Amino acid sequence: MNSRVTMIFIFIVFAFSSCTPPQGGAGNLEDLSRFSNALEALQKQIGYKFKNIEPLRRAVTHPSYSGENYRALAILGMNVIQTSASLRYLQRDIEMSAKELNRRVTDVSEMQSSCAADALRLGLDKVVRVSRKTDSTLPSVLCGAYRAIFGAIALDMGKADAAGSVFWDVHDAGDFHAEEHHVLGDVAL
Repeated sequence: MNSRVTMIFIFIVFAFSSCTPPQGGAGNLEDLSRFSNALEALQKQIGYKFKNIEPLRRAVTHPSYSGENYRALAILGMNVIQTSASLRYLQRDIEMSAKELNRRVTDVSEMQSSCAADALRLGLDKVVRVSRKTDSTLPSVLCGAYRAIFGAIALDMGKADAAGSVFWDVHDAGDFHAEEHHVLGDVAL
C-alpha cells in the first residue's frame, strides 16, 4: 500500500507543478483574458493584425517573465528600424554623409529618446509582461518590447520592408502628436 500512496502523491505533485503560472505572471483566466484584450488593442494601435499572435505575445514578454521572450525579436526589430531609417534618409538625400546618416538613424532607434517615447505612447508599459521585481517603465524594457514588435511583424509577414512601413506609421504618428502638442502649447501661452 505504501508504494501505491507514494505513486498517488508523486502524481499529485507532478500535476500541480505543471499547472503553476509563469515566473512573473498570475496565470488565471481573467489575467489571460486581459492580456488577450491588450494584444487586440495593441494591434489596432499599430495598424497591423497578426496572422499568428504568437510572435506578438513573445514580443511583449520580458526575459524576467519567461524564457520565451522578446530578445531575439528585438534584435530583428532593431535591424528593421535601422535599415528602414537608412533607406528613408538616403532616398531623401543621397549626398548625406555617413556621420549624418548614423546620427539620424541613432535618433530614431536610440533607447533613451525616440524608442522609449514611442513605446510609452503605445502604452507598452501596461502591456509588457515582466516579473514582479522588474519595472515595466524602464527604457530598456520598453524599448526592447517596442523593437520586438517590429521584429514580430517582420516574422509574421515574412518581409522586413513591410515591417519598416508599419514602424514609420507608428513613429510618424508620434511625431504628429508631438508637433500637435507643441503647437497647442504655443497657443496656450
